[in-house]
Amino acid sequence: MKASTVVLAGVGATTAIVVGALAQAGGDSGPTGTDALSASVPAEYRDLIQETGNACPEVSPNLMAALLKQESGFNPKASSPVGAQGIAQFMPSTWASHGIDANHDGKTDVWDPEDAIPSSAKYLCTIAEDVKDVPGNKRNNMLAAYNAGSGAVKKYNGVPPYKETQNYVQTISAAADSNPGGGAGTTTDQAVTVINAAERKIGIPYSWGGGNANGESSGSCCSPNGKSGVGIVGFDCSGLTVYAYAKAGIALPRTAAQQYAASEPVNPRQVRPGDLVFYGTSAASIHHVGIYVGNGYILNAAKPGTKVRYDPMDMMSDLYAVARPTSNTNKEI
Repeated sequence: MKASTVVLAGVGATTAIVVGALAQAGGDSGPTGTDALSASVPAEYRDLIQETGNACPEVSPNLMAALLKQESGFNPKASSPVGAQGIAQFMPSTWASHGIDANHDGKTDVWDPEDAIPSSAKYLCTIAEDVKDVPGNKRNNMLAAYNAGSGAVKKYNGVPPYKETQNYVQTISAAADSNPGGGAGTTTDQAVTVINAAERKIGIPYSWGGGNANGESSGSCCSPNGKSGVGIVGFDCSGLTVYAYAKAGIALPRTAAQQYAASEPVNPRQVRPGDLVFYGTSAASIHHVGIYVGNGYILNAAKPGTKVRYDPMDMMSDLYAVARPTSNTNKEI
């Protein structure tokens, strides 16, 4: 299939960027979806997640899918710096207590999704029971306990005040509650609208916490490096993407990590203009997002002290993933 091209409107002739590969051989990337699960779930795990995803009232197939995506990106060989293992990221001590031989092959193997996924569902139900008397949303408390331990949830009478845990709960909940089954991915016209909308904001200052569906706004305090957006009217990285996608009729969640959770992963070889490019060392640690425009470049609000601009896709060493928002992406939260 011959790739079509679009030249970004408004870019000077000497700096014009040609947006290529809007139609690549093989068509849209990503596994085929069903009405029950997000299309981001790899085909080899769909039946297993469906079978084990109704283990108790607090667990659903989409919740399981969102949790596995957050924990490992569906990588059965994932290993974290603190020692968590496998597709469900069990710590060895937790696996020793809660791992099961679900496929009855005589081994209880944390690296085998046929054991790890059912074990994860069973463990979620176990901790849901453990924290059932804690005030607040039962599912959120269960997810917080999966991340931080039941003891922390009981101590704080709900989701503990740990930023990592709060982001973990919010991100998984947003992904689990998004309309499953995959509305169509962004169309060519939508991609052009997104890019042109972001391009019109080139030169607008970076503002931590700044930007929304209506455009640039005064930011807030403070970034992880202590930078404040208070008094600066502009965009941070995810504020820019919220704005640009709103112009194409797609409402994104507010943070970069939430936007990844609400989008469909794209094979890097099938990246196309309008896709979102995410940076971080894991789904939980995503800290930056930009809009792919073609030829290895993104449009983004890069960091404090800069303005909305083009940058090479490899501008940061921790490029994590490319994903494509869909027309059923959650509204801003």
